[in-house]
Amino acid sequence: MRNILISLIILAAVAYFGSKWHLHNKVSEGMDTAVTMMSPYAKVEYEGVASTLTGELTIEGVRIRLSDFNDDLYIDRLGIDTPSFLSLLELGDVARMQSDGPPESIGFIIEGLRMPAGADYYRELYAFALEARGITDADDVAAECTGKYGLSPSALDALGYDEQVISMSITVNNQRGNYSLDMTMSIEDMWDMDASVKLAGDMQSEMMKGLAYRPRLSSMQVELTDRSLNKRVFEYCSQRGLSENEILQAQLDSFMFIGEENGIEFDEYLIDPYMEFIGGKSVLIVTAKPNEPIAMSQIDLYKPSDVPALLNLEATAL
Repeated sequence: MRNILISLIILAAVAYFGSKWHLHNKVSEGMDTAVTMMSPYAKVEYEGVASTLTGELTIEGVRIRLSDFNDDLYIDRLGIDTPSFLSLLELGDVARMQSDGPPESIGFIIEGLRMPAGADYYRELYAFALEARGITDADDVAAECTGKYGLSPSALDALGYDEQVISMSITVNNQRGNYSLDMTMSIEDMWDMDASVKLAGDMQSEMMKGLAYRPRLSSMQVELTDRSLNKRVFEYCSQRGLSENEILQAQLDSFMFIGEENGIEFDEYLIDPYMEFIGGKSVLIVTAKPNEPIAMSQIDLYKPSDVPALLNLEATAL
């Protein structure tokens, strides 16, 4: 009996490490092909491939240098997260995926994406974003020190961020009658965000609509935790010559601009908790619970001032 047990353990270990070697080899071959295809546009290097029994498969130590730029973009690891190691192996079975549909859950991971504040590609990206959005007052003191249109390289430096260290994960959960997106994102010493969005309908049938796909929101919760950004912004705006009231108004203007870009005019149920948040509380929770699922593509059909009630938007500061 003891020998049988030992034999089974050895057999399971051989099967696991054999499958793992095959998986890593397959992913490495795919990465090498992708690196070759990207060579005219970017130089990509990576340290290796890793996987876990819990279902993670990651590319480790990725370094990217885009053509026409001199500064590197570095990522500690990126990859996918599945329910188990067996789920990883099943992802490679295209025929089974087509017959069984998408997995019950799958996640995408980016950890330790490091962008120096003064990187040439970040300066270019910031300038491009301003131009694409038609922003002409980005140098206004109130807009610049609060990051109304995104934090400029000079603002990041003044706020004490030598680099932005970004980590993010997105998990898609497919359930009967609805599916959800759970996202976590953090920028080191700046802020953390946890978000959960539930969408109506069956994920596979919804995705098969292609360009006709219109996601319908059932509910949403976003939890934002300040890790020092609010204090740094207040101090930096003070250094730029703004009074306390001017700083609070500038931060409110930045918050309202987020709503405007999404076709929403925030009301007191969001503004009051937000002012508490920037006034010293560390957590802001925003929820949306429409009475019935609503297609987000239809938001612009409503007056911006009516959208908070339509989505049943509320916020709480803790």
